[in-house]
Amino acid sequence: MNNDTIAAISTGMASGGIGIIRISGPKAIALCDRIFIRNKNNKESDGFLSKAAANTINFGFIYDRDADEILDEVLVSVFRAPHTYTREDICEINCHGGLYVIRRILDLVISSGARPAEPGEFTKRAFLNGRIDLSEAEAVMDTISSTNDFALKNAVSELSGRLSSEIRKVREEVLHETAFIEAALDDPEHYSLNGYPAELDEIISSWEETLSRLSKSFDEGQHRKNGILTVIAGKPNVGKSSLYNLLTGTDRAIVTDVPGTTRDTLEEDITLGDFTLRLIDTAGIHETEDTVEKIGVERSINGIERAELVLFVTDAYNGMDEEDEKIFSLIGDKKCVIIRNKNDLFPDEAVMLDGVLLGSALKDTNFKVCDFSAKTGEGLDELKKIISDLFFTTDSFLSDEIFITNERQKYEIDSAISALSLVKQSILDGMTEDFFSSDLMDAYSHLGKILGEEVEDDLVDKIFKDFCMGK
Repeated sequence: MNNDTIAAISTGMASGGIGIIRISGPKAIALCDRIFIRNKNNKESDGFLSKAAANTINFGFIYDRDADEILDEVLVSVFRAPHTYTREDICEINCHGGLYVIRRILDLVISSGARPAEPGEFTKRAFLNGRIDLSEAEAVMDTISSTNDFALKNAVSELSGRLSSEIRKVREEVLHETAFIEAALDDPEHYSLNGYPAELDEIISSWEETLSRLSKSFDEGQHRKNGILTVIAGKPNVGKSSLYNLLTGTDRAIVTDVPGTTRDTLEEDITLGDFTLRLIDTAGIHETEDTVEKIGVERSINGIERAELVLFVTDAYNGMDEEDEKIFSLIGDKKCVIIRNKNDLFPDEAVMLDGVLLGSALKDTNFKVCDFSAKTGEGLDELKKIISDLFFTTDSFLSDEIFITNERQKYEIDSAISALSLVKQSILDGMTEDFFSSDLMDAYSHLGKILGEEVEDDLVDKIFKDFCMGK
């Protein structure tokens, strides 16, 4: 596969100021030379790019010889192996950003000897050629798909090799201990295993501490990267839609004094500080004979069942009643913020939560209360802090902690932890040292799959298939 020269559009598939066609492979530079000229009046190729120094940008024109037509005025960047993204020769044609001209140039590149790149194939070649490991390759896509500050910061951290470094260190130590056991079993005269099981047990505990810290970071990492599935719930006319509009900065939800205005769910991803909410506004939950409203209420209840966080909106002016209690009972033990909305109507006379609700309905639930005004925005900062405290243990801007956000990586880490626990059990049971090696090597293998050093080709293909074209 790596003998092919591949090409793809690396900029977005929309008109813009510039477009970039990336070409990688053994014939990348020679291929570009065939379609690149430096002078409109001299359309003979002079092999200029083949003689150009590495890491240079060269001005000229893309010329279609068959049509005798200059397609565009361009800048061609030349990068020479092995000091490139793929560790192959690379040319990047920077042209004007109209979709038609970009496509014409790509078609010309392909007809001149390249083939269309598969999704993620440039990064796949970087992995296969040893420039990056598999966890770093996955971090490339995480960087591209980042939707908030945390996701970007964490992806760049993984891209720089911080996760790889921790995994590689544990893996090398596992291999060292396995080799020592094998050497001692083969040559007991020179290698003593006296007292070694207790020593190994202590070493494994340090590995488990490192791996467990990474595994436990997954839930928080997922919430910070992908957002928290959040449902705004409550009875009609308590201000759910006003809250939705305030948080999203839009007027998508219709706001009136008429109860039951919202009859369907509205969804939007919003960023609050350094985290994201996958926000769903729902219809007011209440008894109704209206067929359409009933459907909306059912969707509201389904939304609460799926939610990771419920913003339960109440009317602070009128207090909470039995209808509120019925809705709150649907929330169960989910994380919840009770938002006492319309606080601006009586800033000095906030109604306390009903005593009944503070009894059995709220017992053993993970809830907070926030006085709020969807009209003025008062309480928004407090709401951000409450949500942050509910889901996150650290300030992502201040923390240097590594967060696992990839399910494949978490699975392999957990599998390695399980294998190491079997070694500790063997030590506890007084088994001989030859029983340790198999489970140690199992842990070694799982950690290697994170780095891509022990992974099947079909899994590699699956991972890169999710990448965008041209990366």
